[in-house]
Amino acid sequence: MEKVPLTNEELNNIKPGEAITLATVMAILAIAIVSVIVYKLFITGDGKVKLPGGYQFEWK
Repeated sequence: MEKVPLTNEELNNIKPGEAITLATVMAILAIAIVSVIVYKLFITGDGKVKLPGGYQFEWK
């Protein structure tokens, strides 16, 4: 396979920040979901969490 250098127009169209932005959004979303689960388990009096897929957690 031969290497073909990119033209100036192709080089100008490269956007390097998209993957970093997507990873940041996914990390913040994961932190938010875990925070809600921890809050429901430890802070509320009920202490039960039901997740999709049939997963259930209960803090007694």
